[in-house]
Amino acid sequence: MKTLAILAETILLIAMLLSPASAQVLSERLVYDVTWSGIKAGTAVLEVTAQGDGSRIINTIHSEGLVSTFFRVDDRTESVVSRDGRPKFFSVNNKEGKHRARREVTFDFASLHADSRDLQNNTRKRDHISARTYDNVSSIYFIRSIELTPGQVVLFDIYDAKRLWKAEMRVVKRQEVATAVGTFKTLMVTSSLTHNGVAAPVGNTTFWFTDDSRRIPVKITTKLRVGDMTLTLSAASP
Repeated sequence: MKTLAILAETILLIAMLLSPASAQVLSERLVYDVTWSGIKAGTAVLEVTAQGDGSRIINTIHSEGLVSTFFRVDDRTESVVSRDGRPKFFSVNNKEGKHRARREVTFDFASLHADSRDLQNNTRKRDHISARTYDNVSSIYFIRSIELTPGQVVLFDIYDAKRLWKAEMRVVKRQEVATAVGTFKTLMVTSSLTHNGVAAPVGNTTFWFTDDSRRIPVKITTKLRVGDMTLTLSAASP
């Protein structure tokens, strides 16, 4: 059961996280406990640091315990964004069981295209993008830069080094969420992805962002082909 592998792809398609994209972000580190159908499956870390006048965002996922014995996961996704929140560079380095994936993307918003390289297969390609395109990680920072209100719908695009997805985020309702680091008032946000009118095979991810100016995702749930995957905030700094 490639549960963590699917999780990596899903988080990384929606996402699946910091201060407003237009703000000067210094640093933040969010740690999540990952469970699959109630079983501890691993740990996810999302960390941001300043880079020039923008930010570098690194997301890692590591399998642990029972899940790691039959399907080891060691994934790293990185996004470099400019001060306005637009992605400049995106990379994926995934090790999931016997599967390996290494891809890089350079974004050019002046000409609205993205150049991607598949380092595993030694191939290159260029795809058209829109002015509202983000990568798997910077897309969630974009959501955090918006004032969220129940009933709101946000449309944008996500380029994941393979294809351009149409993303739709819906702010559903306000809800309290309990975590290991406290109970938070949150805004529940659902997401969906389509490409050429066809829905993504996995996803239906739901986020719970804190109902304040930080909009920290304290919980994330994802529907998999088998069972559900949940990320719950276990530590945060500063």
